[in-house]
Amino acid sequence: MKKLFALLTVAVIGLTAFKADNGGYKVGDVAADFKLKNVDGKMVSLANYKAAKGFIVVFTCNHCPYAKAYESRIMDLDKKYAAKGYPVIAISPNDPVSEPQDSFDNMKKRASEKGYTFPYTIDETQDVTREYGAKATPHVFVLQKTDKGNVVKYIGAIDDDTENSNPNHTRYVENAVDALLTGKSVATTSTKAIGCSIKWKKGA
Repeated sequence: MKKLFALLTVAVIGLTAFKADNGGYKVGDVAADFKLKNVDGKMVSLANYKAAKGFIVVFTCNHCPYAKAYESRIMDLDKKYAAKGYPVIAISPNDPVSEPQDSFDNMKKRASEKGYTFPYTIDETQDVTREYGAKATPHVFVLQKTDKGNVVKYIGAIDDDTENSNPNHTRYVENAVDALLTGKSVATTSTKAIGCSIKWKKGA
């Protein structure tokens, strides 16, 4: 497995480690709502989730080996936390012209084959991706619903073990959500998101 990821690191163009402070939202900012098309054809916005306590917004995609490596963990996050008030909202940020595997039709196929229990939306204009400051797939933003709006509480990676080989790895997103659910402060608020770079539209 380690050899596989070593090869992928060399082979995947645009593989990058991004700090959370490269533009876009910072921890403590209030994130604006959005309206994006889900794979079921319906429009999804955070306002749809009246009973939610917050959200796990994940920028991810079909083609990236790192997004694929984290796919089951993203699914597990939704299964663990949606019922507790923190559903996963997945957003595919890439230009499908630049990366055909990330087309809407292929997104629908992927979601159906894998049995996603969460929305898998497409950011066709890439405006939401820019606003959030997402730079990689996967890149996670944990939001907490407050009287002020959806406040960003964590930005970065899902955990510190891309290969999922260390049973003692640090689960950044889980730790953040667990803290919020118990009224505690998030200990680690930002980490590096390691993955494939966003495939922007030409001229963007």
